[in-house]
Amino acid sequence: MNFISEPRAIETKSMAIINQLLGAAFWRKEEKVIVKRIIHATGDPDLARLVAIHPGAVQAAFAVFSTGKKIITDVKMVKAGINLNKTRKDDVEVYCSIDESAVVKEATAQKQTRAMVAIRHLAKFITGNMVVIGNAPTALWELINLIKTGKVKPAVIIATPVGFVGAAEAKETLGRLTLPYITIHGTKGGSPVAVSIVNALYKLYLENNSN
Repeated sequence: MNFISEPRAIETKSMAIINQLLGAAFWRKEEKVIVKRIIHATGDPDLARLVAIHPGAVQAAFAVFSTGKKIITDVKMVKAGINLNKTRKDDVEVYCSIDESAVVKEATAQKQTRAMVAIRHLAKFITGNMVVIGNAPTALWELINLIKTGKVKPAVIIATPVGFVGAAEAKETLGRLTLPYITIHGTKGGSPVAVSIVNALYKLYLENNSN
């Protein structure tokens, strides 16, 4: 069996196939890069029709990267997957508190998910920064509650929680907020999707600032 083994060649061919699958679908240039990365990460071209990108999301993400601000994540898998260039002066710190003892203790006592409590514990870092929720719908609900009560105001939200209990509803509610966001409507999503969006945004940011 013949197959391509060189990583760059594999990616190039993958992107060419994805371009064909997307066809004449209308996306702005930077948005199309994000959509392609989502499909590349999941192998699911149907996700393209579920992607929602707020008009201000890309520039809001660029502002976070350029000023060395913070990224708050719901789970460790998202934190581990975010690939930022640590040699740049605009380094961005990535936070996840889901395994902190105080979070575990409170989650057990309150009978709430650790992801939900973790977002609450990191609330002091959220305003003006990026929040990335890739797994837990409860984390997104908690973030929305913090926003609605005026306790936090993130610069941009990447939210792709997955599942059949609360995920679709949380993402629909997110879309009614006035803050910049990128999401996947419905029950689909997951940490790899969230990671692919952040990494695509960062790559776009580096390309836009390479001159």
